[in-house]
Amino acid sequence: MPAVDKLLLEEALQDSPQTRSLLSVFEEDAGTLTDYTNQLLQAMQRVYGAQNEMCLATQQLSKQLLGYEKQNFALGKGDEEVISTLHYFSKVVDELNVLHTELAKQLADTMVLPIIQFREKDLTEVSTLKDLFGLASNEHDLSMAKYSRLPKKKENEKVKTEVGKEVAAARRKQHLSSLQYYCALNALQYRKRMAMMEPMIGFAHGQINFFKKGAEMFSKRMDSFLSSVADMVQSIQVELEAEAEKMRMSQQELLSVDESVYTPDSDVAEPQINRNLIQKAGYLNLRNKTGLVTTTWERLYFFTQGGNLMCQPRGAVAGGLIQDLDNCSVMAVDCEDRRYCFQITTPNGKSGIILQAESRKENEEWICAINNISRQIYLTDNPEAVAIKLNQTALQAVTPITSFGKKQESSCPSQNLKNSEMENENDKIVPKATASIPEAEELIAPGTPIQFDIVLPATEFLDQNRGSRRTNPFGETEDESFPEAEDSLLQQMFIVRFLGSMAVKTDSTPEVIYEAMRQVLAARAIHNIFRMTESHLMVTSQSLRLIDPQTQVSRANFELTSVTQFAAHQENKRLVGFVIRVPESTGEESLSTYIFESNSEGEKICYAINLGKEIIEVQKAH
Repeated sequence: MPAVDKLLLEEALQDSPQTRSLLSVFEEDAGTLTDYTNQLLQAMQRVYGAQNEMCLATQQLSKQLLGYEKQNFALGKGDEEVISTLHYFSKVVDELNVLHTELAKQLADTMVLPIIQFREKDLTEVSTLKDLFGLASNEHDLSMAKYSRLPKKKENEKVKTEVGKEVAAARRKQHLSSLQYYCALNALQYRKRMAMMEPMIGFAHGQINFFKKGAEMFSKRMDSFLSSVADMVQSIQVELEAEAEKMRMSQQELLSVDESVYTPDSDVAEPQINRNLIQKAGYLNLRNKTGLVTTTWERLYFFTQGGNLMCQPRGAVAGGLIQDLDNCSVMAVDCEDRRYCFQITTPNGKSGIILQAESRKENEEWICAINNISRQIYLTDNPEAVAIKLNQTALQAVTPITSFGKKQESSCPSQNLKNSEMENENDKIVPKATASIPEAEELIAPGTPIQFDIVLPATEFLDQNRGSRRTNPFGETEDESFPEAEDSLLQQMFIVRFLGSMAVKTDSTPEVIYEAMRQVLAARAIHNIFRMTESHLMVTSQSLRLIDPQTQVSRANFELTSVTQFAAHQENKRLVGFVIRVPESTGEESLSTYIFESNSEGEKICYAINLGKEIIEVQKAH
């Protein structure tokens, strides 16, 4: 071992400047040692604290592993193997916790405690002796100063003796304190080396003991277990890589689509619209009234379920009912400065909700889907086929019969040939019988235009009926314009929506009304005309009057005697129509059919019209 520097005890009494200079070197060394010891103790306490935290952490880890089984995972299928594995790992962690606890105790006893004792005993002792040596040196200096000031007179011998004794006592005290201080400083040079070694010996022995016990505990029985767990993890990793590759390929395929997929309303010119939908889902903007004239729009997810329109806000668990679609009506509307808006109206005629789609395609498909659902197609055995059939029928209805026949002949010449041969053979055997139901050409001329709004606006109709009378600026009908309403024995009001009107060739059969209904509805579906004019139909014993529900102005008036045919649809009970015979200026008469959708059953309107005609006949008889 290398030599150790020492302070000579023989020089303690002399207290020379050289001795003081050497003493200051030892004092500086002791101060440096004190600072380093404090830092070393903090590092060792941190190691002990980490080990103690390791004990608490492993204890908590064991409890958490056992808690996996108690978790109510929404997707917990196939976790039995994981649960059993975690249970075993929990036991392993508990055994490790015992070793960690033992290691923490050993570090506290053999590493942290020795360095604390060195700091509290040896370093504190040196610091205390330094203070005592300084006090003794100061007392010696004061006594020597007092002794030096003694006078030369003999009568002060007694004072001289007392001062001499005081100097001797101070010098003895200083000598004793310096000897103790020097001895402590010399011993510190040896103790500091031991104090640095002993804690690390304890740390090393604790770690060796920890690893040795851990190896004995786990080396044998953990090999096979860890091998099986590693195989399980490897198999999961292989499945993950295969799934990741599959998802990567799907992602590339989905990202390789045309940019028009991301652009809203990209095919606004010629969108590919599916008119056979019986269910629909997607985001729409819902209009909410926040005041008398102010509105807000909220983007929500809508979907149809049976005959209901459901709404589900983002983040909600399930959707809620917004509108019952059975027997409702839907039409496109102009709404403020927004495009692609449509309105759903309840069967009683009240305005329902107003929604906005993000594109023309979405707008028209929503309207077609709701229109199909309102007709309760979804209740049939094969709703898709029924929807397709209805739309094909609508397409045929607005195609001129001659051209449609030509298209069929050009597309299937062989089939038409077989049909003609069969007809010829039948002609030879049985003569053709007269059809009980007229053909469509006999009822309505092919290519007849259809008008989708009331023939005369309210103002024009009033002007024609009033002649040169002053127009009421408030749009109200004057009392004398229709005096028969007050004297009429019959007066019933119905809420109707005008679907369309067209010229017909005959009024001898109600089939002309059914054919007109078919062609009007088909034309609306094909040409995407969903806007309907709502009116109040007043049936009296003299006339049929269409009244604007907002202004109470009469839009049209038909004499009941001019109504030659009327009927309600046989399947859709809300459809009703009637034929009007109007004299022309040329002396001939024109026939026009008007088709309406009623909030109530069409048979009620037909009953009211029939009752009015009976009243007219009775009045004529009297």
